[in-house]
Amino acid sequence: MAQATLEPLSRPLQDLTPVAARARRKRVVREIVLLAVLFGVYNLGRLISAQHAGAAFDNADELMQFQSWLGLPSEAQVQQLALQIPDLAQTANRYYASVHFPLTAIVLLWMLVRRPAEYTKARWALASLTGLALIGHLVFPLAPPRMFPQLGWIDTAQVLGQSVYSANAESGLANQFAAMPSLHVGWAFMVSVFLIRATASRWRWLWIAHPVATFAVVVVTANHYWLDGLVAIALAIPLVLIFDSRRVRRDSTPAGAGQLAGAPADQVSAGGGAVAASSSSARTR
Repeated sequence: MAQATLEPLSRPLQDLTPVAARARRKRVVREIVLLAVLFGVYNLGRLISAQHAGAAFDNADELMQFQSWLGLPSEAQVQQLALQIPDLAQTANRYYASVHFPLTAIVLLWMLVRRPAEYTKARWALASLTGLALIGHLVFPLAPPRMFPQLGWIDTAQVLGQSVYSANAESGLANQFAAMPSLHVGWAFMVSVFLIRATASRWRWLWIAHPVATFAVVVVTANHYWLDGLVAIALAIPLVLIFDSRRVRRDSTPAGAGQLAGAPADQVSAGGGAVAASSSSARTR
């Protein structure tokens, strides 16, 4: 009796395997296109906000005064101390230019293929943070510290020939006045949360080093102020709490699933009745 019940259930699953594989490939392609479109829209917004150079420098003056009032240490002094370490500036420039976007894209792609349930929430969290950042860049354009050499900052990337930006702040594809909030820090923080949630290794907590290193890098390279990174983290924290796939899985667990999992094997397998009854009642609920 049990065998007659199980055989029809197993055959369709085998027949659907190629269909499921094609569906997964289509989803991967669709998500890559979606992320590319979102990235393009974001860059378009950055180009629009790049037209506010005057406001960007005025906002920088106000921000520096506010940070001084808060008692935050001078980024210029921190940079000077860091530059005394040999090769640190070169390493920081490379990290700033080559880790931010590639690592984020790799993590999202890995989650899409290996952790699809976590990926959906991660994508929306990252897109929401990026959208909020774009609003910040439009409303509060901000000139980064490296544009104030008279105040003691050094544009390490320009000096060492490693800059990803145009020498003219108002030209090029990138918006150089999009400092508040820092997406370098915000994305790094989210990537670390995604990977800690999606993996089970005891070493996963080492991913905390990524946002910490990124925060240090954006200060050492004079690309961001303290508040740029702090505001990005403040925006990211509620988003990673809202878009938490673990909470969704707990809320969607069918009632009685725990009791069924803990039931003796003879009760579950007797004629298949327990399984059928549980599945039927779960569907009706």
